[in-house]
Amino acid sequence: MRTKIPIDIIELESLNYHLILPTQPDEGETAYWVIDTGASKSVFDKNQADFILSEEEGTEDLHAANMSEEPLKTSLGILKPLFFGKLKVEAMKVALLDMDHINELYQKVSDYKICGLLGSDFLLKYNAVIDYKRKRIVLSKPKV
Repeated sequence: MRTKIPIDIIELESLNYHLILPTQPDEGETAYWVIDTGASKSVFDKNQADFILSEEEGTEDLHAANMSEEPLKTSLGILKPLFFGKLKVEAMKVALLDMDHINELYQKVSDYKICGLLGSDFLLKYNAVIDYKRKRIVLSKPKV
C-alpha cells in the first residue's frame, strides 16, 4: 500500500527550507513533523505526552549535527498509533527530547507546533519518496 501525503515547504530563514508533514493520532489534533533526511533517528517532543504510549528506562546518546560536540542524552519512547495519510503506524520508536527551542523558531514564521523530526530510520522503513514539485511525500507500508 502506498499513500501520498501533502507536505508544506516553509522558509525558516532566507533560503533555508524545511518540509512539514502532518500526522493524525487516533484521537486528538493534527501534529506536525519536520522531515529531516539528515537525521539518523526520529525524535519526538517529550512534552507532548498525549502521543506517548510508553517511555523506556535508561537513556541513549543522540549525535546531533550543529547542536554540540557532545551527544545529547535522550530517553526512548514508543508512540501511540499515528496516521500518516492513510498509513497507520503503530508503536513507533523514537528518541524523546525537549523540543521547546525548535518550536520557538517555528513560531516566528508559522503556526505549526512541531511534534518531532522524522529521521532516516522512518524514511527508510516506509520507503519515503519526496516529490518537491508536487509538494508531497509518498510512503509505502513495509513488507513483512
